[in-house]
Amino acid sequence: MLQGIDHIEIIVRDLDEYVAYLQKLGFERIMNTSHHGDSAELKMPGSDTIFELHQVGGEEVPGINHIALRVDDINATHEDLKSQGIAIEEPPGDVVSTGRTNINLRDPDGWRLQLVDANRKKPRYSADGH
Repeated sequence: MLQGIDHIEIIVRDLDEYVAYLQKLGFERIMNTSHHGDSAELKMPGSDTIFELHQVGGEEVPGINHIALRVDDINATHEDLKSQGIAIEEPPGDVVSTGRTNINLRDPDGWRLQLVDANRKKPRYSADGH
């Protein structure tokens, strides 16, 4: 079922500044996406864990948006969790701008968790390149 952390999404005040800071710490920038307007994904040194960063917008505040855990099979995990009575916001869905298939849930205190299929697809962008 669970394999480990897939990514941690962080809302930041200044995307470029934050990316530069993490790169100085040894993070590798692996891609930019159109997720949340503009996002950057950086891989943590010595790990497959990704930090997904996007610039604060609307009513958001800087900080951790969610932690996503990687699972072997998102559909089987979805069915297993439903059978255990765990409330899930929606069935597994594809996020075309990142290539991930995931489900979102809330822990007992209301914090958002995300479960992500280990088989990540290539991101797809709209006609304008985003």
